Amino acid sequence: MVFSSIAFLLYFLPAFLITYYLVGRKYKNIVILLFSILFYSWGAPKFIFVILGTTFLDFHLVQWMSRAQKQIHRRLMLALSVSINLGLLFYFKYSNFFIENVNAVLSVFGTAHIPWTKLLLPIGISFYTFETITYVVDVYRRIHKPLDKFWDYQLYIILFPKLIAGPIVRYHDLADQITDRSQNETLDNRLTGLYRFVIGLAKKTLIANQMGLHADAVFALDFTALNSYTAWMGILAYTFQIYFDFSGYSDMAIGISKMIGFKIPENFNNPYTSQSITEFWRRWHISLGNWMRNYLYIPLGGNRVLTKQRLYFNLWFVFLASGLWHGASWSFVIWGAYHGLFLVLERICLQKFYTRIGKLPSTIITFLIVVVGWVFFRVEKISDAWVFIKRLFVFDFHDVHWFDSEFHLYFFIAIIFAFITYSKMGQKIQDAVYFNAYNKNKHFALATISLVLLILSISSISALGFNPFIYFRF
Repeated sequence: MVFSSIAFLLYFLPAFLITYYLVGRKYKNIVILLFSILFYSWGAPKFIFVILGTTFLDFHLVQWMSRAQKQIHRRLMLALSVSINLGLLFYFKYSNFFIENVNAVLSVFGTAHIPWTKLLLPIGISFYTFETITYVVDVYRRIHKPLDKFWDYQLYIILFPKLIAGPIVRYHDLADQITDRSQNETLDNRLTGLYRFVIGLAKKTLIANQMGLHADAVFALDFTALNSYTAWMGILAYTFQIYFDFSGYSDMAIGISKMIGFKIPENFNNPYTSQSITEFWRRWHISLGNWMRNYLYIPLGGNRVLTKQRLYFNLWFVFLASGLWHGASWSFVIWGAYHGLFLVLERICLQKFYTRIGKLPSTIITFLIVVVGWVFFRVEKISDAWVFIKRLFVFDFHDVHWFDSEFHLYFFIAIIFAFITYSKMGQKIQDAVYFNAYNKNKHFALATISLVLLILSISSISALGFNPFIYFRF
């Protein structure tokens, strides 16, 4: 079940909110937990037992670790918990990839292949695995004490607004809210959370889905026969699809959480307005970037290393890991290495170049780097990705078949909202909608806009019949 489905919008979410608001305070977490289990079981009934089982084991391991007096015992419990969770992630997500590559090597030497039955990937395993690791590491570092009750820990992991696609919420940011969020359970938060949810839904259904239709049409063609216009329109459509798809989902997650008293971190901040790849990764999938920095980059030594070469390696390695986190294929690895390469180049020389040429040229160059990188993210075979990139830069505009006016309208809307904060006025509008305080007139205006967007979104879902979610498979 995804947030932009009819089942969720018309049945699950209303039933959940009505039940949650009607029950007493001491039953609210039970309601969230039961509906979260139902939410996950809807699409993956067998894998719910994987989550329930691993969380039960992790909860007790961390309890033992917290009570341990000797450092060696604490480290053993930490290593055991992290190993179990990363082991499950590797087994479900990377076993197929590993066996396929081993068999490819064996075939070169004429050796028999390893027999293997392909595994299905549990929904959202990458997200909740990282959150499990934040729990054990935060407790190990004594940033926050462990939760006293198993079901409270279960709720932290399985909280349905963030379960299948984040944001990745670090344990110490959410721990106290699980046990007491009475200060956040206000009428104003319920209303503004609803507005945020509907805005995210509109981004997903009215922009991302429209862009996705045309992107899929282009990527289904023979790449060798593409002219440059079609290739650019295809990858630009995908560029806007993945942004509005994922940021829209994050808005919906933040909105639902706010309606029930949780405050979870922002995950996007207009990344396509960035003036460097370094800035892009401070704005894109912020929660993943923060996780990688705190739980991988800093343990590797971060920027507190003796040589620049080690610093560059740390940066590049972290983004190599980030690419592999997104998917078990060489195309994702190359996508991560590609971004890591530009991060290193910016440290060496590109940042000075961007400063000299100014804001607009830097933004354009960064955006083009990101767009070309999305080719590796979208195309599964590396050889096909290189063919597609070649078609982008052959500048062949013969026999162009222009996309229809409807596409160009949605494409124009996508550009406006992707770059809206490039101007000070646009930034003020976004801040007014997302962050600033609301008065009665503002509530009335946003409630009216939200109602219109909700009707349009539900109509679009029903009429279009095209409603994928890109990050659902991660």
